[in-house]
Amino acid sequence: MRLFGHALLILALTLLTQLGGLAWLAALRFRHKLMAFSLFYLLLFGGAMVVAPMTGRVALPCTGGNFHMQSPLYCLMNRHYVTPEMESVAKDAADQMSRDFPGTITLALDGNFPFFSGFPLIPHLSHSDGRKLDLAFYYRTPAGTYYPAKTRSPIGYWAFEGEAPSQCPPVWLTFRWGMDWLQPLWPDRPMDAARTAALVNQLAQDGRVSKLFVEPELVQSLDIANPKLRFQGCRAARHDDHIHLQL
Repeated sequence: MRLFGHALLILALTLLTQLGGLAWLAALRFRHKLMAFSLFYLLLFGGAMVVAPMTGRVALPCTGGNFHMQSPLYCLMNRHYVTPEMESVAKDAADQMSRDFPGTITLALDGNFPFFSGFPLIPHLSHSDGRKLDLAFYYRTPAGTYYPAKTRSPIGYWAFEGEAPSQCPPVWLTFRWGMDWLQPLWPDRPMDAARTAALVNQLAQDGRVSKLFVEPELVQSLDIANPKLRFQGCRAARHDDHIHLQL
């Protein structure tokens, strides 16, 4: 049972962070496993930032400036890696938003792990090659003032805009979670429609971007239109809480 428990933990840490399972496996040789795990994970974390650029992935900034990860948790879990081209796309869009709307800070959500194309980034269906990235919506206070570097939920996901879109029938094995029980817990922080629409338009006009996933109802309410705007399908997660872009 102990061996089975360690195996499950290695699997979970690998799926969540890619490198955590390897760190726990190394820590099993030591008496103080948690301390050893922390040390090994820190070494692997730092090593990934050095080695990943040699294999075609770069780490997005965790803090500071007009573009960074929404939460340090994404960095801690190694989910902030993308290709250099995607990094350039995201930073260019953030710079343009900062010029058009002074003081605007653009937040990134899930990118990809540092190594190996095809390695799944659960629960996403497509974040496996560094060429996809999720960006958070912009939000404002109930009084209408822009709220810099803030999202409705602590991780930027699952704070949906409005009711669940009705174009999808119930299907088995789907990540299209409604999470109705969770919605009342989020603070009263309306989406900043002007900034969010401007960001979507900016990304759609970038020739390096091939697709953008935003829920059709939200596209309509934001009054934006572009052939790159797509519906992600009925088995993928809802996209009325974030923007998905891919090269």
